[in-house]
Order: sequence, then C-alpha cells, then structure tokens
Amino acid sequence: MIEAAMPAASGATEEVVLDAAGLTKHFPVRRGVRELFTRTRREVHAVDDVDLELRRGRVTAMVGESGSGKSTVARLLAQLHPRTSGVIRLHGRPVSVKGGRRFRAYCRRVQLVFQDPFSSLNPAHTVRYHLTRALHIHGRADAKPGDLLAQVQLTPPERYLEKFPHELSGGQRQRVAIARALAARPEVLLADEPVSMLDVSIRLGVLNLLRDLRNRLDLAILYITHDIASARYFADEMLVMYAGRVVEGGDSETVTQRAAHPYTRLLIDSAPDPDRVAAPTEEATGEPPSLIHPPAGCRFHPRCPHALAVCETEVPPRFELTETGHWTACWLYRPETG
Repeated sequence: MIEAAMPAASGATEEVVLDAAGLTKHFPVRRGVRELFTRTRREVHAVDDVDLELRRGRVTAMVGESGSGKSTVARLLAQLHPRTSGVIRLHGRPVSVKGGRRFRAYCRRVQLVFQDPFSSLNPAHTVRYHLTRALHIHGRADAKPGDLLAQVQLTPPERYLEKFPHELSGGQRQRVAIARALAARPEVLLADEPVSMLDVSIRLGVLNLLRDLRNRLDLAILYITHDIASARYFADEMLVMYAGRVVEGGDSETVTQRAAHPYTRLLIDSAPDPDRVAAPTEEATGEPPSLIHPPAGCRFHPRCPHALAVCETEVPPRFELTETGHWTACWLYRPETG
C-alpha cells in the first residue's frame, strides 16, 4: 500500500534554494566507421526542457523508469555534467561553474549522494579518512568526524571510524556517504536513488533518516527514484519523468491519488498494492523510445492508449489542473478537449 508523506517541519520557510529552467542535456554518440565521413552527429536526448524548484525544508521526488533521465538531472544540478542549455539558479542567481574555487563553493551548498555507496567510497580508506578529508576540503578541519556519524545515527561513532567500506553493511555504507555529504553543511541534498541498492528491510530506515535530516537541518532534498510508492511516502512534491521530459507534477498526494498523465497512472498501477482489487486502469504497449531518435510530439504517444493525432506532431505544453499546482503535459487536458 502507498502511504502518504508526513508534512515537513512547521518551521520550514519554503524558500526556493535551487531551481532550474529549460534544463537540457544531449550527449554526443561516438561515431562509428560509417559515420566518419559524414557531417551528421547523433546525440542522446537525455534531458529536455526540465523545470524544477527545490525548496528549503521540502522533499521533491523525481520519479520515472530507468533511462528516463532522472540521474542526469541530478548530475546536472551537481555540476558534474555541463548542460547543453537551460539555466540553474542558486538563491535566484544563475550559476556557471567550471571547476576550481567556485566549484568547491557551490559544492558546499549542493551535495550529491550516489546510488551505490560501495562504489562511491574508496575501498582502500577508512570511514575516518573519508569524513576527515571531506571536512578538510570544505574548510571544517576543526570539526569531528564522529559528530557526522552521530548525525546519521551510526553510534557509538568509535565502532565505525576505523572500519573500511567492505566491513560495513549496505545501509551503514549509505549512511557514511550521507555523513560525508553533510560535512559541507549543504543547503541542498541531491539523493540519486539512495535506497535502491539496499535490502528492502533497511530502506525505510534510510528514508526516515533523510526525513529527520530534512527537518533538523532545513534541507532542500531532491529524491530520485523509480519507486512511486516510496516517493509518496517520503516526498512533499513529485515530478514524473518519461524519456527525458517531465510529464506531470504537483504535491505527492495529489499526483498519486488523482494522476492525470497516462504514464503516471501506468507507474501507479505497476506499484505493488495488496489492497488493490480492481484491474489496472492503464495498459501501455511497446517499449520506451530511443533517445537518439526520440519520437516527435509527446514521447509517450507510441505507447499511450489515449493518443490523439496532435500527440504525434506537437510537444504538449504544461496544463494547470488545479490552483494548488497540480499540472500535466498531456494534450488530453487542453481546454478544447475538456
């Protein structure tokens, strides 16, 4: 069963800390032998025209199947990939970071937690080394690594400081990775599928930890996931992404209970629910499209059971569904369609 998210801390100001407009990333495809003598250059349209806002004390979930571009969005916001177009603003000011001192200053405020904690931690170094180095890089050499472990509920810290990553469980490794991110005292935490590599039995503990940090530190969190059930449990707002484009957004309760876009309804029907009696409401055929040659118009139209003629030729704009911010990019909701 999908449970609703708990409200954010009452002291949250909901100030927009980080936002993006028209965020786009196209990756060039390496040329084969036949393409060496042509001028055409193929590209993977990983992310196209994504808008989002991350607010202080709030969790925004970005949901979609594998390959939809969610992780690329997180890496663009973390400045790990140069963007093809679009703008990223921190506290309303556009940012353009290419490394060096300015990159470190940006990283102090925007931190990324990777999906796989084992590959994101150096197996040759202890937990103490990882945390001490992070504190040193971010100008906090006087802080104690044990205090960071206490923040992520790894207590007593002395039990973990001298351990190597392979000596920890998956959940403990991810908590160490989160502690390392907290060494910078960030305002924004980009969590790229932080529980997908963990055992089901410990996923809830890590999500509850992130929620506790959100409340105590007033963080703005972007939660990347393919699991719409956990997104509803954990997030305040939700964005649904398909084939590089965001197709629906709003508060997580509304998106999951009154989903508008056919793809969102398909995701909800695919989530396990022991209380579900009725048959799924959506049936999509086919596979996700190639992002080297994405379909014209709405990218979901080749699989959509409700596709219109306009869906095949024109990209749908954003249609506002409620005054509270629920919207969808689907031609079924244009005014003349009803």
